[in-house]
Amino acid sequence: MKVAIVQDGPDYLNAEFTLSKTADYILRAAREKAQLIVFGENWFSGYPIWLDICNDVNLWDHAPVKSVWSKMFDQGLACDSDLMMQLVKIIKEAGIYVIMGANEPITQGKGNGTLYNTIYTFDQNGNIINHHRKLMPTYTEKLVHGIGDGAGLNAIQTDFGRIGSLICWEHWMPLTRQAMHDEGEDLHIALWPYAKELHQIASRHYAHEGRCFVIAVGQIMHQDEIPKELTISSLVELDASGLIMKGGCSIYGPDGGVILPPIYNTRELILADLPLEKVTGERMNLSVSGHYQRNDVFALHVNKSRKT
Repeated sequence: MKVAIVQDGPDYLNAEFTLSKTADYILRAAREKAQLIVFGENWFSGYPIWLDICNDVNLWDHAPVKSVWSKMFDQGLACDSDLMMQLVKIIKEAGIYVIMGANEPITQGKGNGTLYNTIYTFDQNGNIINHHRKLMPTYTEKLVHGIGDGAGLNAIQTDFGRIGSLICWEHWMPLTRQAMHDEGEDLHIALWPYAKELHQIASRHYAHEGRCFVIAVGQIMHQDEIPKELTISSLVELDASGLIMKGGCSIYGPDGGVILPPIYNTRELILADLPLEKVTGERMNLSVSGHYQRNDVFALHVNKSRKT
């Protein structure tokens, strides 16, 4: 299976321009004969890294933060939006599977006013075939994102193998990992803001534990892209590049080996051929859902109902 990995960032808090950039990458990947393209966490339209590095983001009723969150909500990717319909048309034209992180706003009905950290998985006809909301926002993310549910803890059967995905620190939730291992992934997509050393360790561990290929997706963001309403703390030290998020896209094999070492500091479309059929042999000595599981000792129940 030929995959394309987007190591870049969106047009921050601008869904229209992000859609244009997204279309360019999808169509380019299709021209390169890729069957799958993957984008980073909260691609539409930007991961809120400012929560970790800017002043006064936790102040109650703070006008600058409310302004930025409003833009996150307005420039997100909702299931029933015109933006989504435009994206679906692009994907259908390209005829390629797409895995994409998004800020997902709920604009009407029960749950409206909530913003989720979401992964949309599209088939080559633009159909949403999996819709995962991050189970637990990490630390400061709780200020901006709602708590997700188990409805999206699925691996999707494709012509190339079973493909699943998780977001960021979900890779340190043991029962979440087990729920996905029980889905029998051949390829797992790990979405990160940017994939620094500990994120690489988690991604590589997941590959070895789940006996699957893992693509870690990291993004690029420059300090000039921080929302103008906010100020970076003087305690934050940036190097001469001015990059806040530095990429780190990488690929690990089902034996835990390194297929593509982490790439940092460059905006690019990364292409790779992955022999997904090779996962089977690696499960001979370790299958955490099968012969290496003690179902007489442990029982895991996963609630896969959708909250809202």
